[in-house]
Amino acid sequence: MMDLYNDSEREQAYGASSPKTDKYHEAFDKFEVFESDTQVTNTVKAILDKHATENLTPDVLKRIHGCIDLTSLTAMDTKETIWKMVERVNDYEGTRPDVPNVAAICVYPLFTDTVKQALRADGVRIAAVCGGFPASQTFTEIKVAETAMAVMEGAEEVDTVINLGYFLEENYEEMCDELEEIKGSCREVRMKVILETGALATAENIRKAAILALYSGADFIKTSTGKGYPGATPEAAYVMCRVIRKYHELAGRMAGLKVSGGIRTAEEAVKYYTIVKEVLGEEWLTPDYFRIGASGLVGDIERRLGE
Repeated sequence: MMDLYNDSEREQAYGASSPKTDKYHEAFDKFEVFESDTQVTNTVKAILDKHATENLTPDVLKRIHGCIDLTSLTAMDTKETIWKMVERVNDYEGTRPDVPNVAAICVYPLFTDTVKQALRADGVRIAAVCGGFPASQTFTEIKVAETAMAVMEGAEEVDTVINLGYFLEENYEEMCDELEEIKGSCREVRMKVILETGALATAENIRKAAILALYSGADFIKTSTGKGYPGATPEAAYVMCRVIRKYHELAGRMAGLKVSGGIRTAEEAVKYYTIVKEVLGEEWLTPDYFRIGASGLVGDIERRLGE
């Protein structure tokens, strides 16, 4: 098992005197438990009813544009289609000095080098989905190797999925050990851990998975793969933000939030911006700590800003 924490960090995470086999539940106990899924829904509705409309402004849309991971993850991707997607990002560079370019381009590992060769836009990062995406049902050794190869090919960020089977059977040790090994193969590259919140379904499951991911080295926690299960919801994002905030208090480290899966319009994106703003604060509203994974959202925002 790889140990990514010093004694002080591990004490903050799991408690100094708890036996190793109980460290995961010790970590859970340090974070608030939500009363019910209904209460989460009502709280989120109140936040959005109060603040979402006021955030639907050109300035906010410009900020969101700069927080998008422009994504193509289909079985029909080719080097040509990925190259064309990157060229659109290159062509946008400088056309609107008041609008930042997208934060990253997210692709399958096979196309990491294609993006690297094609990309000319400054500050746009290369992200690759790794670790048996989207099901995560392969050998840990394969996940580690795939991640290392993507980084070698030029990935600057890695999006990987928790093993839902391990989580659901409460095999937390194997799940976390695997994430730590993947984190090790990331080297200095940021790791976004996908919880697949649509499969987890409940606030309590999302809370626990977020805690485990953060203490396993996640730089971001991410809602969804967009494959096979419901995508992001404001309720899932709210729960994850609350965990991120408490983790920051306990560990002294800021972690990011990425929402993905079905976010296509400016109105939908503003909901997530609003939740991050109200729960975590302005300092999280930068590409370093807030991302939206999407393909069609860029076009909708650019159309709105062009009106």
